[in-house]
Amino acid sequence: MMTNDVLITVTGTNPVINSDVPDPDIIRVGDTYYMATTTMFLMPGCDILRSYDLIHWEFLTHAYAKLGDEATQQLAEHGRNAYGRGMWAPSLRYHDGLFSIVFVANDTHRTYVLEATDPAGPWSKRVIEGFYHDNSVLYDDDGRVYIVYGNMQLHLTEMEPDLSRPKQGGLDRIIAEDNPRAGLGYEGCHIYKHNGRYYVWTCHFPPNHRKTEACLVSETLDGEFTAREILDDDLGFHGLGVAQGGMVDTPSGDWYAFMMHDRGALGRALTIMPMRFDDDGFPVLGDNGRVPRTVSVTGVSAERAKHTYAPLNGSDDFRYIADADNNVASTDLHPYWQFNHNPNRAAWSLSEHSGWLTIRPDHVVPNINYAHNTLTQRTVGPRCAAEVTLEASDLRVGDVAGLAAMQGYYRFVAVTRTADGLQLTVRVKPYREGSVFGDGNWDSAAVETASAILHSSRVRLRAVYDFTDMADTVTFFYQPIEDVDAGNGTTRHADNTFDVTSYDCSSRSWQQLGDTYRLYYTLDYFTGCRIGLFAYATAQIGGEARFADFRFIEPQDLHVKP
Repeated sequence: MMTNDVLITVTGTNPVINSDVPDPDIIRVGDTYYMATTTMFLMPGCDILRSYDLIHWEFLTHAYAKLGDEATQQLAEHGRNAYGRGMWAPSLRYHDGLFSIVFVANDTHRTYVLEATDPAGPWSKRVIEGFYHDNSVLYDDDGRVYIVYGNMQLHLTEMEPDLSRPKQGGLDRIIAEDNPRAGLGYEGCHIYKHNGRYYVWTCHFPPNHRKTEACLVSETLDGEFTAREILDDDLGFHGLGVAQGGMVDTPSGDWYAFMMHDRGALGRALTIMPMRFDDDGFPVLGDNGRVPRTVSVTGVSAERAKHTYAPLNGSDDFRYIADADNNVASTDLHPYWQFNHNPNRAAWSLSEHSGWLTIRPDHVVPNINYAHNTLTQRTVGPRCAAEVTLEASDLRVGDVAGLAAMQGYYRFVAVTRTADGLQLTVRVKPYREGSVFGDGNWDSAAVETASAILHSSRVRLRAVYDFTDMADTVTFFYQPIEDVDAGNGTTRHADNTFDVTSYDCSSRSWQQLGDTYRLYYTLDYFTGCRIGLFAYATAQIGGEARFADFRFIEPQDLHVKP
């Protein structure tokens, strides 16, 4: 905290991040809060965010450029991928001047430790002995280190001080076991020590009930843990529970709980709420166990409150400064961008054509699931939109390139080259009723639902994502370049790209293609719907797609025709 600084209160609205930030873990160091969140199969991975008030957040860094070179992370073989797996549930800690993150990857079946003296990086990476699902690390007052983890059964294991392996002869016990009839047993642990007591926060689905948060409390680590439900609320949102999180204190000594909230196809959003401890030492969250819509955070530095936060989503003119080898690395992109799996450095470029993202399909694939170098960013609720200019003149027959709603049941608008020329197309993976796990089919071709002849090689594409009250839909539009009215909110650049400042989809130059398509949150991807720029080949390699003037449209700027 800054010397002699005045502390103020900052107010926000839940969810404070209305976007997919799953499995958050938040700590405070001085007057700064840091959050680590799950990134699954997205690269660069392990997002680290920063805040000075728990309400507003910005990216600080990604803790790794790539997790490894396994086939699952390369999309190198049909049927092998990291969708729904990859990096899960980080435990973020600061101890003796060192930041650490411990997590598992469910495709490599390993536990990783990332470490840095500066949370902005660089971060080192190592693999440790054992596999600790949904873990949380505790550095106890006596110098001992423990990890709690598991699903249904919660295990507590003493570790070597460097976390390399379980300590020989150390504490190793089951501290709790959930009801076997639970829809989802205890998991998503966060462990703390406060006022001499040990706290393990954990989420679950009690039998025939929505997701809730429980807390286990004990006077000692080898003693009995007593469990109590501490949060059973859905923020008035379709019975979807707010759960899986922990607690953090402010510089002024007040306590707040953080939780993720399942919000349909949008993903898992971040909520913040005040908390206190009752006479028995148990946390009491929000408004007597209810998540407040409006939340006020105390103890915020008045100087820090002046900070201007970088956006968590954003537009991009794709104009980057290349290195000495004329390359732009994945970690050089704006931090809201992430590739789907490891990118293939030889098949994408931001330096070959200034102001253009070039993607070259480098292998023949059946669908977008296997497309290398798909560039993604989160969607935002309650609704948002994305636009991009696509140059398709160098597509080969069978190539498909465009703008997607990336999820297990993907939907996209694209340009494809057929034997007869270029064609606009909307394609989807048909929804199979009845399973939150998806259908397990990665290989079937997308089904075309709408098409139109394209008379120019250049087109502007738009996707409108609507999560209002769990509508969970996407609608696609296009704007042929020759039809753009340069006097109607559009500026033509010397390189023939455009700045589109008129966001109204009722504009006469936008044409809808296809229907409005339903989006679904399924566990095959296990992420919220993402915006995706992609290109893939279904017949031959050798083509390329170029994207320019990407524009992300915030909820407050989006005007959609009723």
